[in-house]
Amino acid sequence: MSFGSEERVQSPGGDSRKPETAPRAREYLSALVTAKNEARTLRGCLESLRWAEELVVVDSGSQDGTLEIARAIADRVLQHPYESPAAQKNWALQQMTHRWVLILDADERVTPGLREEIERALADPGRRDGYWIHRENYFYGRAIRSAGWQRDKVLRLFDRTKGAYAPVLVHEEIQLRGRAGALREKLLHEPYHDLDRYFEKWNRYSLWSAEELRRRGVRASAGRLLFRPWLRFLRMYFLEGGIREGRRGIVLCWLAAFSVFAKYARRWEQEMREREVRERGR
Repeated sequence: MSFGSEERVQSPGGDSRKPETAPRAREYLSALVTAKNEARTLRGCLESLRWAEELVVVDSGSQDGTLEIARAIADRVLQHPYESPAAQKNWALQQMTHRWVLILDADERVTPGLREEIERALADPGRRDGYWIHRENYFYGRAIRSAGWQRDKVLRLFDRTKGAYAPVLVHEEIQLRGRAGALREKLLHEPYHDLDRYFEKWNRYSLWSAEELRRRGVRASAGRLLFRPWLRFLRMYFLEGGIREGRRGIVLCWLAAFSVFAKYARRWEQEMREREVRERGR
């Protein structure tokens, strides 16, 4: 199969798992997971979504066993070339069968309590058009309830006819045309199980973040390079309570500060290359 075309794979369970003839006590739900080389975390994510009427994985060239796991559990497995998180999810939304969708990353899990709350929302005739879900974030096996992570929330449950992702490279979020509510139960999230994983993501996100700065016309001034990383650390560690997390808090807050520095360093590099091009053109 040549990459760049969409591969559609039916899992052994297929659509017979949730027949359309069943009594419709609530809106049907399509669950979507985008993935690339997520064999370590994907199975747990998909197992937490088996209750959805449709479970779809969109892969972008995995080579580590991700596809085999997806094909064993999901109803459909699609392949699509990756441009950015927002572009991938917007493409995937158009492939869903049902109007209501729940989007997860492979490092997230739906708890039984969250499932029940989602199903109640989908059964409510007065439901909103979308719902924010708070995340409980884990770092090296422990929930982090400070450093700003305690406020983390994402809009992942929504009517796909009323929303899509903004066309940005990082920090993508649904732009909802309608009313949004909030759920009480939390989505479990373990973004970095080790530093290798962190730096793998860091490389991509620092490039994308620098490109976002360029698009917005933001320059990597000396002040931004020097002070923004320190301000991020001070805010997260002292003002937002990261100091209470012990050594995890120190590592977490410095990694966040370093990501800020890397973003502006990448932007500085862009500026230097742009200057070289201009000088050669004279």
